[in-house]
Amino acid sequence: MKVKMMINKNPKAIILLSGGLDSVVSLALSCDKFDFCYALTFDYGQKSFKKEKDAAEKIAKYYNIPRHEFIKLDWLKNITNTSLVSEQKVPDIEQKNLDNLSLTKESMKNVWVPNRNGVFINIAAAYADSFKIDYIVIGANKEEAATFSDNSEQFIIDTNEALESSVNYDVKVLAPLINMDKNEIVKKAIELGVPLQYINSCYNATQKHCGRCESCSRLKRALNNAGAEDLVHELFED
Repeated sequence: MKVKMMINKNPKAIILLSGGLDSVVSLALSCDKFDFCYALTFDYGQKSFKKEKDAAEKIAKYYNIPRHEFIKLDWLKNITNTSLVSEQKVPDIEQKNLDNLSLTKESMKNVWVPNRNGVFINIAAAYADSFKIDYIVIGANKEEAATFSDNSEQFIIDTNEALESSVNYDVKVLAPLINMDKNEIVKKAIELGVPLQYINSCYNATQKHCGRCESCSRLKRALNNAGAEDLVHELFED
């Protein structure tokens, strides 16, 4: 009796994996739809890179991604004064101020890295073009799009239009969380059994999540809203 071989016919994909909440949940939402060939994690001199690296390594292993590459972008560090890489203090934002657009837009200016998502996507597109990979999955979401233009749905649309003429293979960028806020993302993560104990969403180099930067405040608020107090205790400094 012949045994039929199961052939994976899922489209191929690359995940841009920072190790943070959004990239990890984007991966979890997509892993049944795509064959993830690569995880790409970028080192542009950010203070939190060691934590990001540790988190991304655990996540890539958990989801059995066969190739995980760390790409150094020293030149990107050299052309920016963002507080994510410089001696400047990363701004703190209290949870009660997260929906104050005037404050979050000022914070955004302090942590903005020039064309960061555009650079990451174009590097991933080179991989996809070379290895015939169909999709690039990123963690762009509705909540951060309010202040970060490179998290918006329009950015995804514009990027895909540009890719039509910049690569020689039909590559598309997908953002599974594009219509979700952090509360919805955390809720979905818990439903899917995402190993949130592995993630790092913090901008700072503290041992645990600092709990004070905007990224931490958004994650902590969503976890508290989801009733995930144990995770808050595990992930954040006291």
